[in-house]
Amino acid sequence: MDYFVEKNSIVRKIWGKSDTVLFIFAGAAAEFALNKAVDWLYFTGRLPAQPIDRLFSTVSYARKIIFADNETALKTIDSIYSIHKVVEKNRESTIPDWAYRDVLYMLIHYSLASFEVLERGLTLEEKEEVFDVFYRFGTRMKLKGLATNYKEWLVQRNNDIENDLLKSRYTIDLFKQYRKHLGSVRYFLLIEGQKLIIPEKVRLLLHFRKFSILSIVLPLYKLTRIFQLDNAIKKLILPNKYEKEIKELDMI
Repeated sequence: MDYFVEKNSIVRKIWGKSDTVLFIFAGAAAEFALNKAVDWLYFTGRLPAQPIDRLFSTVSYARKIIFADNETALKTIDSIYSIHKVVEKNRESTIPDWAYRDVLYMLIHYSLASFEVLERGLTLEEKEEVFDVFYRFGTRMKLKGLATNYKEWLVQRNNDIENDLLKSRYTIDLFKQYRKHLGSVRYFLLIEGQKLIIPEKVRLLLHFRKFSILSIVLPLYKLTRIFQLDNAIKKLILPNKYEKEIKELDMI
């Protein structure tokens, strides 16, 4: 059977652990809030109303692509494409192509950054492999102007970060919603985690200091994984209602 992502791919290793996936979406949550097209995320009202639910919904779609056979993965991507076209029709406007590309590039960046923070440095070949998976995702979504290799992506990614991000009232509101739904302690951990993986431009726009308390805590946390205590820690730092979803994130 053909798979969209090969079984021994580094992409499966990255997306097969709850730690890494949670970091990916912590970083994306910060950058989403700054994107100049973030108003599209407010159109249906679902993101500000249920930001954590939307996170796990997005994870579900990603898993259907990364861990599925090729035919199922392509059908899932086509479904995502159709859903966005319905939103565009309802709003009577078109989501800018650069906004789609920004989201795709976020997934590449935070996949790489999260794995390197939690596990180890990636080789150039592994980074190119991650890029290739999301490039194929993007081409299936009919996106235009995509970089065609990892080195091109680095240049385009840096340009997009400089041109497409802006702190706005949506930024402020989204972070208020994060705090509301997570509570003060979990919100603090979210911010500290974001500091470890966000690009410098994002850090400056959000007025985050460089130092993260998690840079001290992470080595200790990695030790807990050896003794399989990490799940207990994740139960403490994430709302109880998501316990089942968190367990399902671990696939390797």
